[in-house]
Amino acid sequence: MVLGLIRHIVVTVSEMMKMVGRAGNKDVAYRQVFAATMKWLFPVGQLRQRFFFSITSLMFHVAIIVVPIFLAGHIALWKSGTGLSWPAISNGLADVLTITAVATAVLLVVQRAAARDSRALSRFNDYALPLLIAVPFVAGFLVMHPTWNPFSYELTLLVHIMSANVLLILIPLTKLSHMVLLPATQLVSELGWHFPPDAGRKVAVDLGKEGQPI
Repeated sequence: MVLGLIRHIVVTVSEMMKMVGRAGNKDVAYRQVFAATMKWLFPVGQLRQRFFFSITSLMFHVAIIVVPIFLAGHIALWKSGTGLSWPAISNGLADVLTITAVATAVLLVVQRAAARDSRALSRFNDYALPLLIAVPFVAGFLVMHPTWNPFSYELTLLVHIMSANVLLILIPLTKLSHMVLLPATQLVSELGWHFPPDAGRKVAVDLGKEGQPI
């Protein structure tokens, strides 16, 4: 996973440097690109558009990031292996976020299938990945609550660990790689407009939107 993500970063930065070198218009509005990137990373202003889907997606991302990093059991593993540790969230909050991760994963799939525009652009991976992400959360929840677990502890723990390992392998090979590529999306797009001389203005004129944001 680490090597794959490093490769993504190196290739992306290298290609962007080539784009800047070959661009016909090298006057890139880096401040505007940075502002646009912040809006994408923290999409508070986007919540008005497709409000329910945006809230679901936001809650999903918060839950799947916070629980693996700040669960006390996971921190204990890091401490035993590396000596590193950091403050943990309570088990009660971890339970709430775990349930949130599973519920929002299902809701994202349902909403994607129900919306005609999203359904037209979706592929198998778009439906499978959220559900696959939910698997280690479901198994981890059952590991933490053995009295609710209808399966053996050993089997559930194995599913939890191996499903998480599968995700680690898939991260650099699927759309999950956006965890490191997303910050560069706006800059790559902006540089693409600058590649041929005066490309952005010409496209705006052809679309009849000269002087308007596209």
